[in-house]
Amino acid sequence: MLDFAAIDFETANECPSSVCSVGVVVVRGGEIVDTFYSLIHPEPEYYMWFCRQVHGLGPEDTEDAPVFPYVWARIEPLIEGLPLVAHNSRFDEGCLKAVFRVYRMDYPDYVFRDTLAASRRFFGDRLPNHRLPTVAAACGYDLLNHHHALADAEACAAIALRLL
Repeated sequence: MLDFAAIDFETANECPSSVCSVGVVVVRGGEIVDTFYSLIHPEPEYYMWFCRQVHGLGPEDTEDAPVFPYVWARIEPLIEGLPLVAHNSRFDEGCLKAVFRVYRMDYPDYVFRDTLAASRRFFGDRLPNHRLPTVAAACGYDLLNHHHALADAEACAAIALRLL
C-alpha cells in the first residue's frame, strides 16, 4: 500500500467524541507528502485525569482551539480518496464516527486499515506486545513522543509502509 493517510486521535475523556487533538500523515507513492496537526476543542468539554496523564493535554491547551468541524474541513481535502490507516483502528474509527454524530455531519464511510492487526499477523509472538512504540521500533522507526497525535500518526505511517 503506497497511497494512504495515517491518522491518530487523542481524547479528553472516556467519550469517543471527545477528540482533543489529531495528527494526519499523507503518503503518496510510498513517500510522505503532507502532515497535519491540530488541537481540537473537545465535546464533551472535560478532561479525565487518566487522559491528561497519557497525552499531557488539558483544558488550558484546547480552550481556544477550533471545534471538530472546522478542523475536519482542513483535513478532508488532504485525505480525499485515500484509505485511512491507524494503529488499533477500532479506536480511531470509533472516535471519527462518534464526533461526526455529535456534530451531525454526514459520515462518508472511510475505509480503515489497521497496523495493529497487521503487526499481529506479521510479527505474531516474536514481539513482547503490539503497542505502537514496540511495533514502530520493530519496523525501524524511533517513536520519541508517544501519544502526541502527529508523532503517533508518523509512526503508524512508517509501520504501514513496512507491513501493509
